[in-house]
Amino acid sequence: MKVNLQPYSILFYHRLAAKLFCLILCLAPGNKVTSQPRYFITVTGKAVADTLNTILSHEHVVTNFIGADSIRPAPLKKEKALMILKPYFNRAKQNGIATLFECTPAFIGRDALLLKTISENFGIRIITNTGYYAAVNRKYIPSFVYSESEDQISKRWIAEFFNGIEATGVRPGFIKLGVGDGILDSVEVKLLKAAIITSKRTGMTIAIHTGDYEAAFSEYQVAISNKLPPEKLVWVHAQNATNEQRQHMAEMGMWISLDGISEKNIEEYTGTILFLKKASLLHRLLISHDDGWSVPANGSYNTLELFKNGNNVPYTAIPDKLIPALKLHGFTDREIEIVTKVNPVQCFAIKE
Repeated sequence: MKVNLQPYSILFYHRLAAKLFCLILCLAPGNKVTSQPRYFITVTGKAVADTLNTILSHEHVVTNFIGADSIRPAPLKKEKALMILKPYFNRAKQNGIATLFECTPAFIGRDALLLKTISENFGIRIITNTGYYAAVNRKYIPSFVYSESEDQISKRWIAEFFNGIEATGVRPGFIKLGVGDGILDSVEVKLLKAAIITSKRTGMTIAIHTGDYEAAFSEYQVAISNKLPPEKLVWVHAQNATNEQRQHMAEMGMWISLDGISEKNIEEYTGTILFLKKASLLHRLLISHDDGWSVPANGSYNTLELFKNGNNVPYTAIPDKLIPALKLHGFTDREIEIVTKVNPVQCFAIKE
């Protein structure tokens, strides 16, 4: 369905600005693209948001899909999980991956202490999140969301940012939401407005699992009407759209996250990234795998099952398969650096 969402003249100037920005970014020497001090809030504390190594912007470690009404805290002993995960994180380090954004929200198995333990043991920076996930027929939404206002919900998330998640002392570094297909409904709008309040108070970026293009445009409209810059929004799963739809939202200022990269779809993703390059939109692109593990119904870490996302070895398809494919299609080292190192900092880093 073709939708004319804005006058030609406005779209022309958006495209012109995007092309000029990307040209400046590609020609800039070194890794720094801003003089303002920026940092990540990792599970082990505040860290300089450098662009020295690859950053994965949408991954999972351990997720629990049982549902918000049934989920319970996991057992305290996590040694088995560490044994299972260690070789994969060691390989990620060997591939130059230094930072991972862990996108498992509260009530779907977010475990701040486990993430902190993994980071401390394996030497990879991990950023966890605050926020709630309204996709999948509200399965992962706590009941109080329906009765609380957006201000009340935002206070919960702001408290986590400043005081830590529960009693762990671990602070989130971004906001994670989830919505379904189509125009946002009242609950999804309420959560997004709560996230906007939280973002303005903390500086955190909002990453939204998004069902389709219509939902993405609806998110943009809510953000603009509430005076949130669109560059504070990440369209998660933008691979589930057309090139033209991705181009439109990128030109409007949203981040485009292609986060389902696997050994089986390298050609498809290479084509999508080439399209964005030709449209001078590499500066709005994030890439990741959406890999991770799930726990069984009892919530035990003794048995973890790898997601069936197409990767036999998590977190490896980008360095092992995608980057070589991009180079074969003429991508320069600087262009790859922009997508894998610079953009995640520009998107998620919090200004001093």
